[in-house]
Amino acid sequence: MTWKKFSGEVIHSSILQEIESAIIRETEKGYKLKVCIGTDSQVKGTVTDFATVIVLLRARHGGFMYIHQERSSKQMSIKERMLVEVQKSIETAYSVCDLLDIYDVDLEVHADINTNPMFKSNKALNEAMGYILSMGFIFKAKPEAFASSACADKMVH
Repeated sequence: MTWKKFSGEVIHSSILQEIESAIIRETEKGYKLKVCIGTDSQVKGTVTDFATVIVLLRARHGGFMYIHQERSSKQMSIKERMLVEVQKSIETAYSVCDLLDIYDVDLEVHADINTNPMFKSNKALNEAMGYILSMGFIFKAKPEAFASSACADKMVH
């Protein structure tokens, strides 16, 4: 799985090594960190582009992110696409949660799903929330889900 920095620079080590180095570096600078993970997608004709982000937030001092992009040619309903986004976020969260526990860094999983029933993405809200919470992760939906709705969103548009 290829991860990049926001600058486009490819991460050549494992994403776990990269995150661990970042945690050590930022903690030594005195920052309290929180990690937010989210995925967004964009349908473009017959393909769907997915972007998963790992955002490292420095309390009151901004943050930075790592991005993984994928493309799928599978046709999906909006509900299925929302749940695939959540699945990608959970897989990523699961892969980093042990490392974050070691360094006592909080983790949130963000879903680009609207809590307002007027929006189509709301159809997937209950399943997504249940899925994320049952895995033991903190769940955020729109408008609080900035990792997916703002950060990952920028990577698929």
